[in-house]
This record gives sequence, C-alpha cells and structure tokens, in this order.
Amino acid sequence: MHSTTSEAARTEARSKGHLLRILGVGFGIAVIVGNTIGSGILLTPGEVAARLGNSWFVFAVWSMGGIFAFLCTQSVSELGTMLPQAGGWYVYARQAFGSYGGFLAGCCDWMVQTAAIAYLAVAFGEFAAGLQPALLRHTKLVAVACLIVLMLLNWLGLRAGSRAQQITSLAKALALIAFVVACFVISPRAAPSSIVAPRSLPQIPPSALLFALIVALQPIVVSYDGWYGAIYFTEEDENPAKNLPRSSIAGVLACAAIFLLVNAALLHVLSIGKLAASQMPAADAAELIFGGHGRSMILFVSLVTAISAINASLMITPRILFAMARDGQMPGWVTWVNSGGTPAGALILCTAASIALVLSGSFETLVAMASILFVAVYLSGFLSLFVLRARQPDLPRPFRMWGYPWTNLGICLGAGAFLVASIIADLKHARFTVAVIALTSPLYLLMRKMRHSQEARHEDIQLTQDAEAE
Repeated sequence: MHSTTSEAARTEARSKGHLLRILGVGFGIAVIVGNTIGSGILLTPGEVAARLGNSWFVFAVWSMGGIFAFLCTQSVSELGTMLPQAGGWYVYARQAFGSYGGFLAGCCDWMVQTAAIAYLAVAFGEFAAGLQPALLRHTKLVAVACLIVLMLLNWLGLRAGSRAQQITSLAKALALIAFVVACFVISPRAAPSSIVAPRSLPQIPPSALLFALIVALQPIVVSYDGWYGAIYFTEEDENPAKNLPRSSIAGVLACAAIFLLVNAALLHVLSIGKLAASQMPAADAAELIFGGHGRSMILFVSLVTAISAINASLMITPRILFAMARDGQMPGWVTWVNSGGTPAGALILCTAASIALVLSGSFETLVAMASILFVAVYLSGFLSLFVLRARQPDLPRPFRMWGYPWTNLGICLGAGAFLVASIIADLKHARFTVAVIALTSPLYLLMRKMRHSQEARHEDIQLTQDAEAE
C-alpha cells in the first residue's frame, strides 16, 4: 500500500514539479537526531560541570533540558499537524501574525540555518584536518567540498537525501552508544597530563542554586536545539497527522537518552572534577579508554556527526525559501522542484550562501546573531499556538498539546528568559541583530512590489491573449 502511494506521489511530482509525499516516522526521527545531536554533546558537558560542580546537578539540568525540548515538541506537533505545509516556523507565524510576520520568521529562520551550515562545514574541515594534518591548510576547501557533495546528493532527490539522513543519524547514534558502553566496560588508563582537576569545585549556596541551574541550562538548550527538525517536512510525509507527533516524541526522547548516557559515561571515566577541567571531555575520556587512538576515534565520530547535521540543515533550509517563494515572498524561480522532489532552486541558493560564508571566514558575527535568533524563531511558534487557538478554534487539530495552556505558557516563559539572557550576555550582537531585523521591512516591501508587478504583467498578457482570441 505504501509503495503504491509513494509511486503515485512521485509520478505527480514529475509531471507537475511538486514535493513528494513519501516520508514517514523513520525519516522524522532521523532528521531530529541528525539536527539535534552535534558536536555540542562532545564539548558541553565539561562547561556544565564546571558551572555546577556536582554530578547530581549535572544530570538535573540535562534532564530539565530534555523536558523542555519534550514540551516544545508538543507545541509544534499541534501546529504541524494543523498546518501540514513545508516551511516550518514561517508557516505558523504567517497564519498567526500575517504576511510580514511570516516573512520575518522565515528570514530569521533561514539565516539561523544558513549560519549553522557554514559553521558545521568549517568544523568538518577542522575535524578532517585533525585526522589528516596535510589538510590543515585547506580546511575551507574541505568544507566547501563537503557542502557540494551533500548538495549533489540532495539534488538527486528526496529519497537519496532522506536515506543519507537515516544512515548518518543511525551511525552517529550507534557510535555514541558504543562510546558509552566502552566507558563502562573498559578499565580507564592513567589520566593524560592534559586533564588537571581544579583544586576546588564551585560550592553553590542554596540561595544561588536556581540562578546557577538557569545559567547552566543555556548551553544545554543550545545542545538540544534541533528537536523541531521534522516540522519542515510535513507536506512530504505520507501521514503527518500521525507521523509528526510520533517522530517528534521518539526523536526527542532518543536525543535526551543519548545526552544523559554520554554524561554518565564521562562522569564514570573522568569524575566531576576532571570533567569540569576538560576542554574536550569526550576526547579525554576516549584517550583514557583507548590510549593514543582515542582522540582519532572521537574525531571520526565528530566527522559523522557534522555530516549528519549538515545534511539535515541542507534539507531543511531550502524548504523555508520554497514555502516563502510559493506565497510570493521570494522570486518565483525559488519554487522550482526537480523530478526527484527536491526544491532545487532553493537548494542552489542556500548552498551558495553557505559556501560564501565559509570562504569569507567572517561569519562569526552571523553565528553570534543566530545564537540569539534561534530561540526567538521558535518562540514565535509557541506564541502562534496561543493566537491560532483563540482566533481559529475550528481548524482541524489531529494532535493537541498536552496540558495546554499551562505547558505552552511554561515553554514561552522559558524561551523568553533564555532570549533575555542571551541579549544581556551579548549586547553588541543583540543590537546588530535588531538592525538586521529592521532591514527585513524594506526587503519585504520590495518583494511585495515585485510580486504585484509580476501579477500585473501576467494580467496584461492574459488580456492580450483574450483579445487576440476574440
């Protein structure tokens, strides 16, 4: 039955250039795991341990991050099943806040994703150079080559891109689970000289405990970012009403379980003091377990992690522009979908922008802006749920958020607090971010003017043809 449905969808796409409706739960889980589990889990545990100095607190904040992400998936599962269209956050903001609200959310989301692609590509180049020092002078070229290869893979079609995502996400998850097992099974060797435990860990008084937990949650929220990966593909899902909630919940639970297991493994090998002092805790733990080859193994895992995350973002980002272009908020050629079901025009544009950022070597400002904008983007979605529940209560809702409105209010407050903290921590880039957001207004007016001019030309052509026919 599924194969017949998929073949019919592919036939329709080839004839009309539409998106293919061939995805299922497996892909949804894969894109969430691929988009969420990045190099952060290999680096962040040391930072969190240094801020808290207590293993129980470490597990508490990672669990809190998982609960926050889990509740967030509830909100977007209702939105995604209610509006099963390509584009993600753009679609929800447009429905709730109008055309410009959607345009603003879409632009911000696209910028966040593009910055992430460039950052991950450069990280891939650095990981490759760590494994092969001869590549040290060519990290940018390696990064660009990685982007081009993955772009060509996705150009082949949705089936090729989705299979690559499932394979790389599974490989990444299995590699991390194998690392966890090794940490518990193999007896650690003598600690390398690079790890020196601090003389004293932070002692947090009860009055400051809540503040310390909130501060420690910031890098964890960033590590969990990506839990929403499946929402961009609801238009290509065979049954989004059932598959989106299933894949979102399963994906987030899988990521949370892996994060907690990795932290448990690191604490087992390094102890809280050494974990707090380590700049690269996963590499240090692997060196204790596997000796000199440990760091190379972690670098290889990092390579797979980067590939999986880049592929996920390269699949997500074009669908943002495709959805905007379909609504007339981007040039018409961006809506071009090839016979494989890939938004090819948008894919070219997104890859070119990411390559330009990599080659410029000056995208640190954009990355800093993205670290502020990413939570603002999905805050717009949580607020959209409130607006749509009030204004359009009759919209079909195959899935409803558990515990609404209190659960949605809670994640709104959490996201808002994170946004305020990010702005206070980096006022320079926050001001620049506001300036960039302000530029979306004239850009929106320009695109609107271009759309009206195009519609007027089409109307004139139609009138001329009608007159000639008479």
